[in-house]
Amino acid sequence: MDKLRRTILLAPFALALAGGPALAQRIPLDDISRYLNALQTAEAEFVQENGDGTISTGKLYIQRPGRMRFEYNPPDEALVLASGGQVAIFDSKSNQPPEQYPLRRTPLNLILERNVNLSRARMVVAHESDGQTTSVVAQDPDNPEYGTIRMIFTANPIALRQWVVTDEVGTETTVILGDLLTGQTYSASTFSIIFEQNRRDR
Repeated sequence: MDKLRRTILLAPFALALAGGPALAQRIPLDDISRYLNALQTAEAEFVQENGDGTISTGKLYIQRPGRMRFEYNPPDEALVLASGGQVAIFDSKSNQPPEQYPLRRTPLNLILERNVNLSRARMVVAHESDGQTTSVVAQDPDNPEYGTIRMIFTANPIALRQWVVTDEVGTETTVILGDLLTGQTYSASTFSIIFEQNRRDR
């Protein structure tokens, strides 16, 4: 479970992203903040590079603020929910209750906040462009020990393509996103930890 916890919400790996204009200018932080705040719901297929070098795949659902769902494909078949200020990890091979911990202790909380403001003092520790993509490394300015998230964006229009989360002990995990489908409507049960736990207990 500890390995799965790290795999999901902690750590980085720089993959080259195809596409995007050559020698693109760095996307301003205010523009990225506006993009994230406008991203109310989204879903996408993902590929995850884990800290031990293994690969996982699945589908991701986001409903801001504060909700996220990772559905992992076989052989993992795990489920991770972020909701109500908590993260719950459901292990398909266990009949025990899910491991839970506060969402605020993971850097993913930075993009799930109700109001993302990357211009906040001490939040962004790196903001770079490689000519094709813009990379932003952010941390909780009040709790930098919680780790960092490095987000990769393409421009015209702005789109989130990848993130790398690094936890408090330096473990890294990369999530590469397929095209984001936005504007969907989800039922409350999609992100409900209690609903999922009750469903599994039946």
